Formats: sequence, structure tokens, C-alpha cells
Amino acid sequence: MPLIQDHPMRYKLANELHARPFPSFSAPGTVAYLAIKQPQHAVSRDRERERLDLIALLDRFGTPHPQPGATHFFGDLGRHKLKWEQHTEFVTYTLFSNELSERAFDATVFEAFPKDWLAQLEGVCITSASIRIERRSADEDIAQHLRDWFVPESLAVSYVLDNAAIVAADFRIDELGHHRIAMFVDPSTGERRIGRIIQRLCEIETYKTMSMLGFSRARSMQARMSEIDAQLSDLMVKMSNADIPAEGTLNSFLHVSAELENMSAQSAFRFGATWAYQAILNQRIEVLREERFMGRQTFYEFMMRRYDPAMRTVKSTETRLSAMADRAMRAGELLRTKVDVERSAQNQAVLKSMDQRADLQLRLQKTVEGLSVVAISYYAVSLVGYVIYPLADMFQVTKGMLTAAITLPVVLAVWYLVRRIRAKME
Repeated sequence: MPLIQDHPMRYKLANELHARPFPSFSAPGTVAYLAIKQPQHAVSRDRERERLDLIALLDRFGTPHPQPGATHFFGDLGRHKLKWEQHTEFVTYTLFSNELSERAFDATVFEAFPKDWLAQLEGVCITSASIRIERRSADEDIAQHLRDWFVPESLAVSYVLDNAAIVAADFRIDELGHHRIAMFVDPSTGERRIGRIIQRLCEIETYKTMSMLGFSRARSMQARMSEIDAQLSDLMVKMSNADIPAEGTLNSFLHVSAELENMSAQSAFRFGATWAYQAILNQRIEVLREERFMGRQTFYEFMMRRYDPAMRTVKSTETRLSAMADRAMRAGELLRTKVDVERSAQNQAVLKSMDQRADLQLRLQKTVEGLSVVAISYYAVSLVGYVIYPLADMFQVTKGMLTAAITLPVVLAVWYLVRRIRAKME
């Protein structure tokens, strides 16, 4: 078989599907999860700086460095294992430890992150989670732990992956600044399945938070959008008022349209990212295959009650902004048409006035031409008379008769010459 040249991206694309494997983890233990995001322009951030931050952490524990340009890393960090991943807008650090303290969710979970190293990181913490993994015990004992660890009002608990584990979270930030997540693992659950559940829980927390950035953006825009909506209604009233100059109203419409377009441009990426994160979040919850635990709400039910209304707010804000921009554009087009019609009427009036002035000018010109013929003829007759007066005695006629005889031919000649001159000028 002849060799066929491979596409230059063939192996890279195939390996991308296996680039971020699930971690393996055995219960009991703890997981410290940290997601860091740049406050502004996170998509175009300096990703090499994030890799250097990772290297600075690895050097403290003598751990080998990742490959140049790597977007993920998994390795030992002293008594912990570290998983590092770069994403479109954020970077995550996940610490795995098989040590389990008697006190649940204490500060020791994050000890492997040195304080001075955390202080020099560029970016802000978008979310962090402390995950406690225990072996599964009796449901009553688990229920008691949940009452001690979580806020009952917002607690979500469920069996996942065909009773492979029980997972619980209240989606609140505790006094240490972390979200608490608990896992109670069935003894028959394998290490890779435990790792998959941990990763899904971290993704749920991260994508929930990232999509809520869209809600924050939408809520910050609503006050100004209401003001612009009132301005548009007022301008629509002015547009129908014939006494108000249309050009001034048009300028106001253009200003409002420009502001709406600017708001749309600034929020387009955030809203688009929100829908992408929402889709990933829903998919991650779906693959957990939840079943209700002791009558408690599931993760899906919590999201439906608390999270989905926020997303509907984002959707309504995006739809309202688009509708307002279209409304301003249509009104501007109507007003621009009105201005064009008014200008056309003004131009017609000017042209009519110019026609009248041209007609008057033509009449004046003809009058002047007539007077010019008379004046020129008068002087021409006088000059011709001086030339032919000596002939009066020869023909025995008076000067008056001679002047009368030459007047008509001279006038006709002058009139003919003036006509010739005007014809050449035209």
C-alpha cells in the first residue's frame, strides 16, 4: 500500500481527546481545589506567566517541570498530588491527599499552597473548594455529618453513578473562604471512578461560578438599560411631533444607538461564555445520574431552583438589549427617512425659487436688450447721419428726411447684431 502523507494536525487532534485524563484517587482523603482568573481580559492573558507560577511551586518540592507550552500537568507535590490545568479564562490547581483529619474542612487542606506563593500569583480566586472523601457508612451517620457540616436550607445530596458514592454540597462559602463538598464512597467503587466524580464536582462548582459572571454583568446593565429604554420612548414621542426639528431628534437617536451597540459589544463575549458554561454544567450534572438521598434535593433540583432563574435573567437581559438596539435602529431609519423627505421638500422649494429668479432674470435681460437696441440705434443713427449729411444737398433733401430714411435700417441692423451676439454667448 503506498504511503499517504498525514495531515500536520492528525496526531495532535487525536491526542487532544486524551490530553486531560481523570485522576485516580482512593478513599479516604481530601482535595483542595483552586481556580484563578484574571480580573480583566482573561482570554488574552499571559499564559506563559501561569506556567512560570506552576514551575515556581514545583521547584519548592523538587518536582520535574511540565513540557514547554503545556496546558495541563499531573505530578507529585510532596505528600500531595497536583493536577494543574489551563482553560480559556482561568487556570486550576487541584491537590489530592490521602490524609484525613478528624476535623472536617479545616485549613490544613490547603497547606501545600505556600502563602507567599499564593500572594505573588497574578489574578484573583474565582472559586475554591475543600472536598472531603470518606468511606461510606450508614445513611443515618451520613445524615448526621451533613447536619454538622452544611447549611440545611441549601444542602443538596444525592446518590451518584448507580450508588457508587453519595455527594453533598450547600454551595456556600465557609468561614475559611472555600466551598464545602463531601463524598461518601462505596467500598466497591474503583479509584478511577472516584477520580471522575471528584473532577465532575470541581467542574460543576467552577462552571457554576463562571456562568454567574454573566448574571453579574446582566444585573449591572439593567439600570442603564431602563434609562435608555425611557429615552427611546421619549424620542419616539418627539419623532411624531411635527413641531420638533427632526435633525435634533435624529442626533439623539444616533447617540442612543451608539451606546446600545457599545453595550452589546462589551457584553457579547460574557453572555456567549455564559451559555457555554451553562451547557457544560448541565451536562456534568446529568452524567452523575443522581438519585435522591433521604428526601433531600439533588444537585439538579438545586440548580433548577436557584441557578436557572439567574440564567433566565441573563437571557432576558441579552434579548432585551438586542430588542432595544433593533428598536433604536428602526426608529433611526424612520427618522432619517423623515429628514430626507423634509430636505427633499426644502430642495424642491429652493429649486422653484431658483426657477422664478431665473425667469425674472430672463425677462430683465430681454428688457435690457430692448433698451440696448434703442440706445445703440440712437447713437448709430447719429453717427451715420454725420456721415451722410453732406449728401443731403446732392439729393436735394432735408436732413430730417435723410435721418428718417436711415433710422429703420440702422435699428434693424443693430437688432440683428445684438441677436447674433446673444446666440453666440448661449
